[in-house]
Amino acid sequence: MGSATTAPGPRRVAVRPTGRERTFGADELIVSKTDTRGVITYANDVFCRVGAYELHEVVGQPHNLIRHPAMPRAVFKLLWDTVSSGRELFAYVNNLAADGANYWVLAHVTPSFGPGGKIVGYHSNRRRPARAGVEAVQPLYRELLAEESRAGSGRAAAEAGAALLGRHLAERGVDYDEFIWSLIPEES
Repeated sequence: MGSATTAPGPRRVAVRPTGRERTFGADELIVSKTDTRGVITYANDVFCRVGAYELHEVVGQPHNLIRHPAMPRAVFKLLWDTVSSGRELFAYVNNLAADGANYWVLAHVTPSFGPGGKIVGYHSNRRRPARAGVEAVQPLYRELLAEESRAGSGRAAAEAGAALLGRHLAERGVDYDEFIWSLIPEES
């Protein structure tokens, strides 16, 4: 298992998706920890192997190092809004490895609390999702991405995607957790 260090990783290099999808064992967990700004302080060996990184390349880097461009900003806005308020979140996430491959995960992200209940960082465990869950979420993610691209970039894109996600959830009469849990029973 990898261990945390305080030395920052090397300078980031842009990674282009190759379209190759990778997976990992059903019994494996990808684990990482970040500080409150989302900078990686710990990554386990599965994180490094699946992401095609060495530990020294990720520790000290922003966690969005593994953000795939086909992931809606709205999902990350929801994630940050949720965990920074002290609550946990489950989400299907498509990640980007250093070699351009992608890998889907079912992420469970939680705040880490220090003395007095103050949030001191975040902890994420990711497992291999069932294919049915990934296939169920992909049309929504494509729709969110299209909405975000019409809104421009940055915060405006995230807000537009979040508004569309909110409308979708309202139409279904569920909140985000209920939506994700409706896909998770397919997990095995």
